[in-house]
Amino acid sequence: MDGFFNSKFMQALQNGGQKLATNPFVSALQSAMMSMMAPIMVGAIFTIIDAIGCNMFHWWAADSTIYATIYKPYEFTMNTISIWLVFLLGYNYAKNCGLKSPVMSGIDSAVVFLIVASSVSTTEAGTSVMDMTYLGAQGMFIGFLICWVTIRVEKFCVDHNVRIKMPDVCPPALVNGFSAILPLLFAVLPCYLVDILIKAVSGGSMGLCAGFMFILSYPLGALVSVPGMIVLGLLAGLMWLFGIHGTMILVSVLMAPMIQAFAANEALYAAGTKLTFQNAFNASFLFGCMATCGGTGNTWPAVLWGARKAKSKQIQAVSKIALVPGWFGINEPVTFGFPVMYNPVLGIPYILTIPVNMLITYFLGWRTGFLVPGHIAIMSLLPMGFGGFLSSLSWHNFIWDYLMLIPDALIWIPFMKVYDKQLYEQEQKAAEAEKAAA
Repeated sequence: MDGFFNSKFMQALQNGGQKLATNPFVSALQSAMMSMMAPIMVGAIFTIIDAIGCNMFHWWAADSTIYATIYKPYEFTMNTISIWLVFLLGYNYAKNCGLKSPVMSGIDSAVVFLIVASSVSTTEAGTSVMDMTYLGAQGMFIGFLICWVTIRVEKFCVDHNVRIKMPDVCPPALVNGFSAILPLLFAVLPCYLVDILIKAVSGGSMGLCAGFMFILSYPLGALVSVPGMIVLGLLAGLMWLFGIHGTMILVSVLMAPMIQAFAANEALYAAGTKLTFQNAFNASFLFGCMATCGGTGNTWPAVLWGARKAKSKQIQAVSKIALVPGWFGINEPVTFGFPVMYNPVLGIPYILTIPVNMLITYFLGWRTGFLVPGHIAIMSLLPMGFGGFLSSLSWHNFIWDYLMLIPDALIWIPFMKVYDKQLYEQEQKAAEAEKAAA
């Protein structure tokens, strides 16, 4: 294994990852993702509470006031994550580009994104309603693009002195506010015009965000087969490595065939037909193999190892924080905290576990008849094994998630050892340098 990590290929890959990470936009994206840890974790805590009380113990119903009250923090953290991420990305990218008022740049990015990604309507009762469909993870990709456009426009305006000038005696906050007017206007116009054009062509059925997802759905929807699901899984993992929520993008594409498969199986189950691989398996069921053990990339074995065996303080801290959320399939603390993004060492097991889990599950789980096809669509967040059990009412499906810890751990641990060693050495050098400076 040491020979592999010291090979020219791995060294070139790590050097490439480091160079990519120093790109102003990519560096800003990394910083923005890492800064999202607080809203991600707070949202996860309330979601876990709802999952335990509603889905596991049925203390309250999904349409109850209690559920809505507990779920509200999640609505304004994870379900609006693209707003906060666009602001942070704009702020960090503006700093990297040398703009003097990065906070204004972050606000400008969020304003342009909201104009394009959402809309406001009024109900018959006169209540204003905001469409939040693309304010969550689904809007991330468009958010990155809009943020890049906004900051590049502002950079151009600064370099060419395109701004409303105020007298020097004015407070700096007022000067910055007026200076941002023209750059924001010039950033809004092209993005909003494209959104309006798409709505006009589609008869108002979709805007920029929906149009992008519509175009994406055609090639991805055609891949609903066993080989196709492996391709989609690899694609989702690769998108995550570049900070794009690949899982959410694919969920929106695969949701229809998955629900149709569950509905067909429910009809068979209601008719008294025994559900088997031959009459009830659908390739879309393999999508869950992306996140069998702790979220996309099956990172929970890495968390378990990091909490007990890691020497690096960074890995220890992140692993302990990610332990419970990881059991519920929430692994953003790992993705952004280790981090896995732009990290070739951890990117390999992150990607590799996806096709391995799919192949093992398909041949040893489904084809052997060990796994029972589900007939109840479980779309809510649940701990490992519970979703599989509740969808099929089979203990085999519950146990399977924990059996998959074995191959996933065999893949993750060697890479974790190498990365832990690298981080530990960096931490030791930093500590020695700090002592010398003191």
